[in-house]
Amino acid sequence: MNWLTDFVRPKIKKTTPKEIADNLWVKCPICGQMLFSKELKKSMYVCTSCGHHLRLYIDKRLKQLFDGEYNEIALPKVKEDPLKFRDTKKYTDRLKNYRKATGNEDAIKVAQGEIGGIPCIVAAMDFSFMGGSMGMAVGEGIVKAADIAMKNNYPLITVASSGGARMQEGMLSLMQMARTTAAINQVKEKGIPFISILTDPTTGGVSASFAMLGDVNIAEKGCIIGFAGARVIEQTIREKLPEGFQRAEYLKEHGMVDIVVKRSEMKDTLVRVISILTHKKPEVHTPLLGK
Repeated sequence: MNWLTDFVRPKIKKTTPKEIADNLWVKCPICGQMLFSKELKKSMYVCTSCGHHLRLYIDKRLKQLFDGEYNEIALPKVKEDPLKFRDTKKYTDRLKNYRKATGNEDAIKVAQGEIGGIPCIVAAMDFSFMGGSMGMAVGEGIVKAADIAMKNNYPLITVASSGGARMQEGMLSLMQMARTTAAINQVKEKGIPFISILTDPTTGGVSASFAMLGDVNIAEKGCIIGFAGARVIEQTIREKLPEGFQRAEYLKEHGMVDIVVKRSEMKDTLVRVISILTHKKPEVHTPLLGK
């Protein structure tokens, strides 16, 4: 009998609200500090001990960026399992499990609202849905967001958080790199601002396509950005990589990222960048930290 799991945990669940009972404490993956979930929420999911930025759920990300209310855009339906793929389980079963766990249809949401009082379109990725992998649904989301931005002359913002292409969709997944790149290029040709926000992690086919094409690329502090994993690169070139390789700060030093900010400063930074690119004066909004 395990005293902690069989006695203490059930007691906590009985006396704790349901929404935080299962995650009363969260362990920082960097420093190992145990963080109280309520305090973590107030800090916008940044470790109060070492400053590590934990991954943020997609709905919390959208609330952080928009001034207040925003409208989610319905995305085109795609064929769910074009290759009839199966590994240890059917791809269709994986999709059902992730939809149930996250409450989302796929690894992207597109929304329209105001940022600093300026109407914008945001396409944000959800790492908790199959590692934010980019399949046909994500490709359709980016294309849809680009179309709306062009029709309404709204600045387009993407928030990348992805492990890369979705292997269960094979070549159809890889083709989304070309589709999303073409869509972003159309936005830029029309002179509409495109801002790319890079979060932990931004890797694989996402980093090799739309995520690095921003007029301004803004990265969260300490996030991993790259194509192949550092260990794979070391094994290929047989050399030790520099300290901090593929971290946001390293990429900024080498010209691939324009701005690196703390999560608490992301909204204000984004407002300033949008106002400069659109030549519009932003409205002042009180930040809703921890909401």
